[in-house]
Amino acid sequence: MSKKEVYDESSIHVLEGLEAVRKRPGMYIGSTSRKGLNHLIYEIVDNSVDEHLAGYCDHIEVTLEKNGSCTVSDNGRGVPVGMHEKGMPAERLVYTTLHAGGKFDRDAYKTSGGLHGVGSSVVNALSTDMDVLIRREGAIHHDHFKQGKPTMKLVGGLLPIEGRTRETGTTVNFTPDPEIFDVVKFSAPEVKSRLHETAYLNPELTIVFRDLRGAEAETITYAEPEGILGFVKAINKKEEAVCDPIEIEGQDEGISVRIVFQYVNDFHENILGYCNNIFNADGGTHLTGFKTAFTQVMNGYARELGILKDKDANFTGPDIRNGMTAVVSIKHPDPRFEGQTKTKLDNPDAARVVGKIVSEEIPHFFDRNLEVLKAVLACAEKSAKIRKSAEKVKSNLLTKQKYSFDSNGKLANCISRDSQKCEIFIVEGDSAGGSAKTARDRNYQAILPIRGKILNVEKASIDKVLANAEIKTMINAFGCGFSEGYGNDFDITKLRYDKIIIMADADVDGAHIGTLLLTLFYRYMPELINEGHVYVAMPPLYKVVPSKGEGEYLYDDKALDRYRKAHKNRNFTLQRYKGLGEMDPQQLWETTLDPKTRRLRRIEIGDAGLSSDVTEVLMGTDVPPRRDFIYEHAQDAELDV
Repeated sequence: MSKKEVYDESSIHVLEGLEAVRKRPGMYIGSTSRKGLNHLIYEIVDNSVDEHLAGYCDHIEVTLEKNGSCTVSDNGRGVPVGMHEKGMPAERLVYTTLHAGGKFDRDAYKTSGGLHGVGSSVVNALSTDMDVLIRREGAIHHDHFKQGKPTMKLVGGLLPIEGRTRETGTTVNFTPDPEIFDVVKFSAPEVKSRLHETAYLNPELTIVFRDLRGAEAETITYAEPEGILGFVKAINKKEEAVCDPIEIEGQDEGISVRIVFQYVNDFHENILGYCNNIFNADGGTHLTGFKTAFTQVMNGYARELGILKDKDANFTGPDIRNGMTAVVSIKHPDPRFEGQTKTKLDNPDAARVVGKIVSEEIPHFFDRNLEVLKAVLACAEKSAKIRKSAEKVKSNLLTKQKYSFDSNGKLANCISRDSQKCEIFIVEGDSAGGSAKTARDRNYQAILPIRGKILNVEKASIDKVLANAEIKTMINAFGCGFSEGYGNDFDITKLRYDKIIIMADADVDGAHIGTLLLTLFYRYMPELINEGHVYVAMPPLYKVVPSKGEGEYLYDDKALDRYRKAHKNRNFTLQRYKGLGEMDPQQLWETTLDPKTRRLRRIEIGDAGLSSDVTEVLMGTDVPPRRDFIYEHAQDAELDV
């Protein structure tokens, strides 16, 4: 038996201290992409926000430093520095030990976003350096760490004191470790969006953001005294409102609930859920309680007003929520989330309490505002008519078609039926499609050519979307159906390809085609993006061939500039690829299809506030802003090489 096959007591390893975090960072921050990188900032900021929730902090500063580090400072109580019963200063225990912190003590924090006591220590473990200054009880205490390990010598077993002050609070500076992260440059737009979102959720909190990395420093102060009412107004600032924002709140079983919603003439649902200031991207029980109770109340009103007759079926939840923008924010003393990144709330009592408050408070408002009620029900009535029409269209256009792997339009399918290994390339143009079909590995790579720019689904009705030949082919090829605001026929478990790869020319028009495809996926198949199945291929713009030696592919103008500077005294010929169709099959395989050498970027959806703004750009009616956004942010996606 070879050594690799041995499985006995020597195969069992124990990761000590923060070693587990560095070994499996994705378990704690989601990923090592830029999204995970930014999450480090949020973990430290959330600790400061918890101090605010406890009533001891009203000012937070976040600075992206010139050297690539980040500094988060607050005026809270300061992390405790006294000797802990574990034999070390309490501060050092917080920053070096998993599941250590004040969030387990109800006397210290009634509600908190940091539940597991791992946030600060995880950031420390994933940083090359972390510097901590604590202002507490008249003294300034100092500690420093390298990759999670303390470097400061204790004085009498306690942290050294570096000065005196009347102020209180904690300042943390950390530098992300390039050994861990794919990129170590924080994304300012995403950080700003998250901080602005936090200010909306905490109307008595001021957050100052600084970015010192550019030629000119940027400083923004976020203070939103209207709270989530202002948040909903901001989300809908460019929409045609059906009614003014409606606000309800209440408290029961120790859980406080605040909800603001508004209807606009844009038939999409946009409901954001938060628990203890943490955005729950996948929703959870608080949103379930809101949706269920709201649907019941509105159906009751519809029958009471005669909009629904005895023979009529109730409006569905999507009928009633189409056109709604809502923010549901709760404060829970003991929340349970799925995972450290807290994307989904799992407390049954949250559904019960939110449902109860909605059932009581919504009638109080609508009984006094009958015209607003009628306007909202008119949206539901219109939505129901569109849904019924869409159901007929789906039945006529899709269910009568039997998809075959062997024959479906221009799809050149792969041989394998193992969805975990298969991938499909969506290629623009017959020329590039022909080259791709020749170059591909037929065993697991499928090629689907499309003609030019597909239909913009945001400008078309559902019947036109489903009647579009290119879109029908994609829906049938993927095998998992589609979803939209009037129902959901999507089943991610039926997806036939693990990777869906958009392969367009490396220019603005190619980026625009990619944008239209992403809009289709985002609108009708969002789970493809959420589950990490959608990628964008990164074909090269140039190939340089020196007079001596092998040629080299260059993927953008910056790479070409670097090459020219590095080879000033060498002669070379330069080939520019105006499109994928100009590559022969071998070149296309080497640069774009071969898993060993190609470059792919996985598409991700960021934080709620930023996603709302980006969705407006991606899915709106103005083409240039949408195209420009995708082209500008192409480098921000997660690289898969």
